[in-house]
Amino acid sequence: MSEELSRELFNHLVELAALQLDEQEAEYIRSQLNQQLKAIHVLEAIPVADSVEPSAHGVLFPAEISPEPREDEWLPYPDPDALLAQAPAVTNRYIDVPDIPHTTLS
Repeated sequence: MSEELSRELFNHLVELAALQLDEQEAEYIRSQLNQQLKAIHVLEAIPVADSVEPSAHGVLFPAEISPEPREDEWLPYPDPDALLAQAPAVTNRYIDVPDIPHTTLS
């Protein structure tokens, strides 16, 4: 398959992602994405038997050889006031996070 990310589609994706790219950056990224698409098509063409289960990686971790999950243990930070002192604004020992203005998308 010779699919390629067209300039129009790439520009649309850049707009959706709210990216600001100059012409050189845009062409470089589009070229890289097209190379990745080619690699995906090469991988798709490799015959794989239906008996092969999909997996996130090629290494099996059956329960009999996997270590037991460790117990969660809460360890308080030794000096929380030192951390809070680095925050730009703190109220009642909570870090203040500025509001993010919301806009309505069309």
